[in-house]
Amino acid sequence: MNVVETKSCAIPKLGLGTWQLSGETCRHIVARALDAGYRHIDTAAMYGNEVDVGNGLRAASVDRDDVFVTTKVWNDRIDDGDLQASASESLERLGLDQVDLLLIHWPNPEIPLKNSIRALCDAKARGLARNIGVSNFPSALLREAIGLATEPIVCNQVEYHPYLTQNTLLGVCRDHDMALTAYAPIAKGRVVDDPVIGDIAEKRGLTPTQITLAWLTGQDNVVAIPKTANPERLAENLAGASVALDADEMARISALGSPDGRTVNLAIAPQWDID
Repeated sequence: MNVVETKSCAIPKLGLGTWQLSGETCRHIVARALDAGYRHIDTAAMYGNEVDVGNGLRAASVDRDDVFVTTKVWNDRIDDGDLQASASESLERLGLDQVDLLLIHWPNPEIPLKNSIRALCDAKARGLARNIGVSNFPSALLREAIGLATEPIVCNQVEYHPYLTQNTLLGVCRDHDMALTAYAPIAKGRVVDDPVIGDIAEKRGLTPTQITLAWLTGQDNVVAIPKTANPERLAENLAGASVALDADEMARISALGSPDGRTVNLAIAPQWDID
């Protein structure tokens, strides 16, 4: 599987997102994804499904060391001491000794960033995570985090899809050999009815979702984590991520983007980049 090479690790370009998956559905889809060829699973403490994800990891016929597991600490627990405790609790729920990537889920202006980054780096030093990163950090905050870190920040997980430009963040990630991991990669299904993406899909004999994943994973430093509870979609998504679009197709899809194309904008969100 194609990977993004960062300063300290290789992150598979296609992962399984698990937001809103739980119970047997979550366990089953994680196991099926791994058996189908996925090697990257994304979860978070806030999702409430780390136990189910861990059960899915153990149900699959894949060695633990062959799977890249990401989890995240919610923004009310990112102060020094609390972050490490949250990470330890996540490991207990997952049934793992360490995760491959530990992220701050959202920034919190009420907690000094230097405290959060110190705690994140300490979590890595303690062996709770092999690698560390952030999520939902705009470019200025990301640069600040990089400057404060004593360990490599290898990822910023943000919303990214054909309708939302992330040019500034992509530039920062590429400058620092980081991955930009795209959540909501198919814009909550909007791409399915898009005429431009549909035209490319029809000519290619593929689905709009496959074309969108090809566009994302065809970009330098970009990882995509589509969620599905449908086992049939797993092979479809894997196939899409292996497609190479030509320059014209990439440009046509990129032209759909704008700075205000968000589908996720929580009240706790920072000031986003305008690019």
